[in-house]
Amino acid sequence: MTNPTYTAIFYLFAAITVLSAAFVVFSRNIIYSAFSLLFTFFGVAALYVFLSADFIAVTQVVVYVGGILVLLLFGVMFTNKVMTTDLKADVLNVVPGALLFLGTLAGLLYTFYTTNGWMPSETMLEGSVVERIGFETMSRFVLPFEMASILLLAALIGAAFLARYDAKGARGNSEQP
Repeated sequence: MTNPTYTAIFYLFAAITVLSAAFVVFSRNIIYSAFSLLFTFFGVAALYVFLSADFIAVTQVVVYVGGILVLLLFGVMFTNKVMTTDLKADVLNVVPGALLFLGTLAGLLYTFYTTNGWMPSETMLEGSVVERIGFETMSRFVLPFEMASILLLAALIGAAFLARYDAKGARGNSEQP
């Protein structure tokens, strides 16, 4: 039997996450969408805490809120064209979005109704979760860890190549207006 207070707090954070994510998607103002993404990221981190995944929750806050969201906000706010143009999004892809939503919903419902083991385990983890993650990353999963670092390095080199300044006044392969 679960504590009703924990259940109420869980549903509060789930509602915050879903409502702010919906506002991110359906808002026509990009700055409002970016600030709503802040609440979405914090809501997801809170849900990770309820799943006893403290390391992933802290990583969520540090990486997504502290890094990616702040970078996104600075990029939006320091762009000249963003401040001088109307930031309304006129494109609304309802049909592809609805098909993707229905496919995802069908997959989630199928998984929910065909899985029998939704009850928490009786065994408790011993030791620190962070210590275990570090041990597994540097022992059994060292090859996938290194492959991910090579992939991120290639993406960084590609981004630097696309963002470099050409002498002709163009950036990367795209033309400036």
